[in-house]
Amino acid sequence: MFKYIFGSQQHKRALVSFLSAVLRLPKEELEGLEILNSELIKNHKKDKKGVLDVRVKTKDGKEIDIEVQIIDSGYMAERTLFYWSKMYTQQLESGLDYTHLKKCITINIVDFDVTPLKKLSSVYHIFEDETKFKLTDVLEIHFLELKKLYNSEIPKDENDPLVMWMEFIDGKREVIDVLSKKNDDINYAYDLLKIISKDKKARMEYESRLAAIRDEMTRLHVAKEEGKQEGKIEVAENLINLGLDVNTIIKATGLTEEEIERIRKEMKNKTH
Repeated sequence: MFKYIFGSQQHKRALVSFLSAVLRLPKEELEGLEILNSELIKNHKKDKKGVLDVRVKTKDGKEIDIEVQIIDSGYMAERTLFYWSKMYTQQLESGLDYTHLKKCITINIVDFDVTPLKKLSSVYHIFEDETKFKLTDVLEIHFLELKKLYNSEIPKDENDPLVMWMEFIDGKREVIDVLSKKNDDINYAYDLLKIISKDKKARMEYESRLAAIRDEMTRLHVAKEEGKQEGKIEVAENLINLGLDVNTIIKATGLTEEEIERIRKEMKNKTH
């Protein structure tokens, strides 16, 4: 649905309004946007699970990548720098010099907390540590953290277009109903949302993607649980080597007596 509303050349009004809110630019400066990956996703099996992106080029050559990610796979800062660097370096074809490099902007819309900052959105550049002199303007990275919309400790201006778009993307029906009456561009996007919601094929694609995301989240949960179990076994082995009694090991690890005895036997078999 995000791709349909914000990644389509024919629906560019919503994209321009969203980018204007995020980048704090007048809409006029975003005229002539070219969407570089306007095709809708067709093969969910090959798609990155839980990730959608819309790639855009401005009329003066700047590139913008808007990415929605709902699964926290860790190392988000490193990941976004890696993909930003690919977008930046791919501008130079063979024989071109550095003057051809244009500003690249990454906008990350995430459904989990990335930073400890008491802000809904944050933006990053390259600055000198002491003087805060900006080395170059070619790098710009944004994080829009949707979960923070519901943190009462974080200030939120309900009339800020960026806050409105974040609430729209978050997708609570009753909130969108209110927003559509306050913001004409969001009302336009809401009409598109209603259309795709009634489209059977689009609905099937949405359900297919949702199933793939659930599978991925389940795999991550299982991997974490298996990691915890491996950690408990390692602690139990160390305590057995130290000669501690079973009850103490149970309290320290949470393992059952049967599990500890099995570990003890496996350790004996390894020594033989």
